[in-house]
Parts: sequence; structure tokens; C-alpha cells
Amino acid sequence: MDAFASDWLNLALRWIHVTVGIAWIGTSFFFIWLENHLRPPIEHREGVHGEVWMVHGGGFYQLQKFLVAPPRLPPDLHWFKWEAYATWISGFLLLCLIYFAGASAYLVKPGIGLAPWLGVVIALAVLVLAWILYDAACRRLQGRNDLMVGALVFVWTVAVAWGLSQVFTGRATYILVGAMLGTIMAANVLMVIIPNQRLIVGGMLEGRPPDAAMAVLGAQSKQRSFHNNYLTLPVLFTMISNHYPGTFGHGWNWAVLAGLFAIGILVRHYFNLRNRGRNRPWLIPAAAAALVALAVSARPERPAAPAAGGQVAFNDVEAVVQRRCAGCHAARPSHEGFDAPPKGVVLETAAAIAAQAPAIYAQAVATEAMPLGNVTEMTVDERALLGRWIAQGARLP
Repeated sequence: MDAFASDWLNLALRWIHVTVGIAWIGTSFFFIWLENHLRPPIEHREGVHGEVWMVHGGGFYQLQKFLVAPPRLPPDLHWFKWEAYATWISGFLLLCLIYFAGASAYLVKPGIGLAPWLGVVIALAVLVLAWILYDAACRRLQGRNDLMVGALVFVWTVAVAWGLSQVFTGRATYILVGAMLGTIMAANVLMVIIPNQRLIVGGMLEGRPPDAAMAVLGAQSKQRSFHNNYLTLPVLFTMISNHYPGTFGHGWNWAVLAGLFAIGILVRHYFNLRNRGRNRPWLIPAAAAALVALAVSARPERPAAPAAGGQVAFNDVEAVVQRRCAGCHAARPSHEGFDAPPKGVVLETAAAIAAQAPAIYAQAVATEAMPLGNVTEMTVDERALLGRWIAQGARLP
């Protein structure tokens, strides 16, 4: 596929992915909000567990929840599943288009000798294995220790992030961890929530009254839905993480990811508590303080300028940029797969290189996020040279 077609396919898939993702996460947030705002019904009705009254768009809404199922089914029953399926499918296609098709540049860390096809196999295995282990933990601990399941998922996620960071680029590691959690969320809908709901509805259509077995199915579905709710903010971060090389390009990128995930979970927990009437206002300042502390601890040290007589010659800097960067960052890129310079950045003149010095430092010196996947094999000494030149004021000849 040529670069032009790939670019437009990327655009279409990403647009779809974001659109259906908003729909899925929106319904997830709404139903958790609804669950946490249920109050005893004003008027008694058989089987009603709770209700909530709302006003929106000039009208009033009364929503009621039946603990197991209503005495009879309404003619129109709305299911919420396609938002989850479409989000996962579009995300997986994006993963295939960018990271699997371009595994040598975007997926596999250079210099470790891992074949690109094997990197793809490892990535797919992680997605499948994550669901198998998570599902087994949920079934074994169902109704006994949901907190334990959450802790296991978090530890597993951090361990996977560390392992992937050893063989994959930082950018790919973050995306794959997000894909792993997204797979768990979508599989919860496909493999547990919807099948359980179908069994409940099927029993009612056969004329069987709601019983304890239906209550167990409902509890299982609620557990998985609740887990999905806590995973949303971490997954949302991974979806935008490729814009922040200071995170995925860090030497301890897996630990940075773990910290960001913990902060996201804390924020989600605050809103869940607040919706249940248990306001804990200190949680938000605590999350903000944790984010600041994480940013400070992840900040790279700016290289000190060398002693007198160690001035870096711009000709040496220009040579590194032309050798390692200009294949992509040129008016007419020579690197395969690029019809235009990424983000419109062209590094073909001395003035352009000096103007981009802060970005060069952030992405090529401090985080090693660029060159992408280090496909041009920029060396440690070359990065240090660029860092010293920038520390000296990015002077031109």
C-alpha cells in the first residue's frame, strides 16, 4: 500500500475509532453514574430495585432498575454492545495498519535481533493471554474479592509493560498495553455481559420467572461492567500517548505508565464515590499532586555545557541531522512510507535546525523517542553531541 492510501486509511480508521470510542465510554460512564444514583422508588413497583429522576433538554426522565428482571419484557429492549465491538475492531485494524504492517520501524526495538514477524506474534499472544488470565481470575474470585481482581490486573499490566518495553519501542509498548486493556474490556462485553443478558432475556421469553440463577448472571455482568469503568481512563491515555514522547520515550517508560494508570484509576474512583454520595474531595488534589510528582521525577536532566574550548561545531550537528533525521524531515522525504515530513517539520537548513532545537532535545536527546524506532540508528555519542550543542545555546556558524 502506498503512503497516500495508507494515510487516508489511517485517518478513516482513527476517526471511526474515536467516534465509537466516545459512544462506548459515554454509555459506560452513564450507566455507572446511573447505578450510583439509584434511590428507593417513590411508588412501589414489583421487582424495582431503585430509580433515578433526571431533567434534560426540557423534559423529565424516570429510570428504574429491576434487581433481576421485570415481570414482563417491553416490546422495545435496547442493547448496548456495538459501541464496544466497533471500538475494538477499529482499534485492532489501526494496530495492524501502523504497528504490525510497519513492525520493523514502529514495533520492534532496534538492535535486539527480534524478527518483525515474531514481534507481531508476541503482541497478539499478549492480547489473548491477558483475557484468559483476567477471565480466570474473575471466575475464581467472583463475589468474594473484587479488589483482589483489580490488584491482579494492575500488577499484570505493569509486568506486561515492563516486558514489552524490553523488546518493543516505547511508543508501541504504550499502545499495546492500551490494546490489551481494551481487549479485556471488549471481551467482557462479548463473552460475559451480553451472553448473560441473553440468558436472562431467553428465560423470560420461555416464561420462567426470575430466580437466583438469573441474579448470579446479573452480578457477573455488573462486576465486568464495573471493571470496564475503572479501565477507561488508563486506556484513554494510551490512545493519545504517542503525542507525548516524554512518557513513552523515558528510560523507565513502563514505570511512568504505571504511575499514570494509578492516577487515572484514582480519579475514576473519586467520581464513583461521589456519585454514590460519598464525596472525598481530597482525592482530586492528591491525584494532581501525584501527577506533578511523576512529571518532576520523569524530567530528564539538561546536559551541562562543556568547559571552555569544547564548543560544538554546527557542521557536526548538521551532519548528524542530515544522516539520522532528514530522511523523514525533508521537503521530499526519502524514507519509505513518507510522502511528506512528519508534522510538517523540515530539517534541511541551518535556520530550521536551530528553530527546532527544543523539539530535537525533547525527542532525540532527553527521551530517545526519535528517530522513530531509531530506524536510522542514531548513536549515543550523536545524541550527546546534539545535547551539548543545545546546552551551548544552539548556535549557528
